[in-house]
Amino acid sequence: MTDFPESTQRVAAALQAAGHPHMPRMLDDAARTAQQAADVLGILVGQVAKSIIFRRKSDDAAVLVITSGDRRVDEQKVEAHVGKVGRADAAFVKERTGFSIGGVSPIAHATPPVTLIDQDLLRFDVVWAAAGHPHGVFPLHPSDLQRLTGAPVVDVAQEVGA
Repeated sequence: MTDFPESTQRVAAALQAAGHPHMPRMLDDAARTAQQAADVLGILVGQVAKSIIFRRKSDDAAVLVITSGDRRVDEQKVEAHVGKVGRADAAFVKERTGFSIGGVSPIAHATPPVTLIDQDLLRFDVVWAAAGHPHGVFPLHPSDLQRLTGAPVVDVAQEVGA
């Protein structure tokens, strides 16, 4: 675990504290996008649990949306749950999460975000999430995301084909 970058060590510690059976794995190649991660892991792109950060306009809170790598987030659906949101730039993401874009984990954030999990992730038995670094990932069952984050499972993806 000490061979991990500091951001991945935070994720590994959070997984260990929660009793999660799988520790992060460092990949030889970066997996900054869902497609890159799927290619490196040999999985469907939908099995990548991507973490998208928005900035809530009312209080400047970070809003984390965890969705399948083959889906796009529908901002209007997100706003129905958390209020008006806007795009979060790289500096905001790094400051609030402690992670750089391309490695944002669903857990172990510097400041706990408002979190939503998209229901489309439940299509899979196993998904892979970023572990705090573009080369770091870890496997989990979609229901583990609920247990680890305490977040609700909701519909926040665009309609397929939309």
